[in-house]
Amino acid sequence: MASGRLLLVFFLISSSCFASSPVSARKVPLALYYETLCPYCSNFIVNYLAKIFENGLIDIVDLDLVPYGNARVGSNGTISCQHGPYECVLNTVEACAISVWPDVNVHFSFIYCVESLVVEHKYLEWESCFSKTGLDSHAVLDCYESGYGKKLELQYAEQTDSLQPPHTYVPWVVVDGQPLYDDYEYFEAYICKAYSGELPKACAGLSLKTRAENKPNDKVCFIDKMTSSAMTMKDDDMKIEMII
Repeated sequence: MASGRLLLVFFLISSSCFASSPVSARKVPLALYYETLCPYCSNFIVNYLAKIFENGLIDIVDLDLVPYGNARVGSNGTISCQHGPYECVLNTVEACAISVWPDVNVHFSFIYCVESLVVEHKYLEWESCFSKTGLDSHAVLDCYESGYGKKLELQYAEQTDSLQPPHTYVPWVVVDGQPLYDDYEYFEAYICKAYSGELPKACAGLSLKTRAENKPNDKVCFIDKMTSSAMTMKDDDMKIEMII
């Protein structure tokens, strides 16, 4: 069932690359600050964010994915990730994907595939996403192995640490410059509210809901809770051996 939805998302994303957008108003900035192995981030990407590619809402959105999350940079430039060294690997891989495939439809298809494997607890098979998406692996692996991916992560660290107000957990969703806090699952309604042009059909029936009307959202990874597996990612830990 999961593989069937994966294929459907790939088809819809590919189709949107060739679809002409009927809108002309300014697109709504949407930023997702996340880390690859936080289960709530992967769930949001796979079961919530992917919907805007399915329903066409992506046509009015300027999506910025920032795969860094609650990581920390040491005084010597080493990076410590909340869920351990492999999260640093996948954060960097996804940063490279965004860099080498700047088209959001392309890099999101790869990230969606990787995060689907995280949901299924199969993230060690992430390299299979190259063949599943039909994307060439060489550019991403070159980016990673050359050390350029780490430079990208340090840039994302600066971007994340510059957030005002500062993020306190991930997923941290920002629509049109405003963080949604616990309301992040209702991001589509916030996009529609912020859009100044003719609303697409995907906005029909969407309404803003606040956590005051619902139970508090505990589906987050807090910044001050490092797991026991969290370790500093050294350059020697950054090697990838292809297993596909």
